[in-house]
Amino acid sequence: MCDSAQSLKLTPVTIVAMNKPENRFSVLDGWRGIAILLVLAAHLFPIGPKFLHLNDLAGLVGMALFFVLSGFLMSHFLLYRTDVIDFLIRRFFRILPLAWLVIAISLLIFPVNQDAWLAHLFFYANYPPKPFVPHVTEHFWSLCVELHFYIGIALIVSLFKKNGLLLIPLICVGITLLRIIKGAEISVITHLRVDEILAGSMLALVFNQKLGLGSINFIRKQNFFLMLALLLISSHPQAGAFLYLRPYFAALLIGNTLLNQGTKINLLLDAKILVYIASISYALYVLHPLLASSWLGSGNIMEKYSKRPLLLIVIFVCAYLSTFYYEHKAIAIGKTLSLKINFFKQAKAVNKS
Repeated sequence: MCDSAQSLKLTPVTIVAMNKPENRFSVLDGWRGIAILLVLAAHLFPIGPKFLHLNDLAGLVGMALFFVLSGFLMSHFLLYRTDVIDFLIRRFFRILPLAWLVIAISLLIFPVNQDAWLAHLFFYANYPPKPFVPHVTEHFWSLCVELHFYIGIALIVSLFKKNGLLLIPLICVGITLLRIIKGAEISVITHLRVDEILAGSMLALVFNQKLGLGSINFIRKQNFFLMLALLLISSHPQAGAFLYLRPYFAALLIGNTLLNQGTKINLLLDAKILVYIASISYALYVLHPLLASSWLGSGNIMEKYSKRPLLLIVIFVCAYLSTFYYEHKAIAIGKTLSLKINFFKQAKAVNKS
């Protein structure tokens, strides 16, 4: 598949065209849609016989894809726009409004102490004692990792500008080595999980020719189905040492589709239904455990799963409303605030000159 005549022929001209910062990568939307479907399936349905651990596998694959996508997009953005204030404002206004709303509702319904409130609201609850509400706020560990990554990468860029991003491969490999030393095959603690996001950042460096054209060609020539198989193997909770390689197989898989155009796989990833699901994926992820903890997810096994279709409908409807009538407004406020700050900075610079 990778060597198809329709695959992208990499020349200086095509690379420049691909790397325009305003470009939207529809293939990545497809992966995001798949990722959230895997996570929903892992959390809401029994997948196969329990002894096969397929729910755990689906959840790990979904989160690996999510994290790699995030690392790629955030680093790609910063390679072209090194204004870290703008970056942080945009990201915080994207993530925090819905997260804080759901956290507040969850902790009012399921009361916790003040320390737990602070850990949730300031996103360090993924560190011991991990004061999550079981099955309600546990999924916020990933937002903790995500926000820690935003702050870390913003700090690197503020200190070293975009050349600081070249430190990412060393940091990523260092995190993986730390996981090996600690025996942390699967962890929700940031410094033992963030290599999944950093692997996406490495992919952004490759894509933007910061690690050499040879790296691009290496990823292009990998067999898609082999990479998929390796990702699945490295995401099984009983895969042993393979679990440490999960970030890199996820990045290779996504990179392979990103760097090859016109393939049948890419056409599937460009499907409108996946792109739409991707557009509401953040709300789907944040909202689904709270809704599943309501009457819609209650009862014995028969009652609970008989209500699953209704639960899914409610989750998707709420995600749609949240995305387009709440989150988009918050994002717009963040963009406006960032533009105003940039305007005042430029005006101040003009006055000084």
